[in-house]
Amino acid sequence: MVLRRGDNGPEVTELQQRLSQLGLYAGNANGDFDGQTENAVRSYQFTRGIDEEQGVYGKETRERLEAETAEP
Repeated sequence: MVLRRGDNGPEVTELQQRLSQLGLYAGNANGDFDGQTENAVRSYQFTRGIDEEQGVYGKETRERLEAETAEP
């Protein structure tokens, strides 16, 4: 499942919690894929050299983030 700005739900909440574990997301894990979430995903992708649409939580980004963080 690909997540991007404007999406919402429990999958986004999990994404936000995982990004928080790495200090990339400081907002509330509210399930809204907003600009702050998009920027955190973009930062994660940039620092890990992930060549995927920036700011979009796609397959490669998900696999890498899930491997690097604990399930919330």
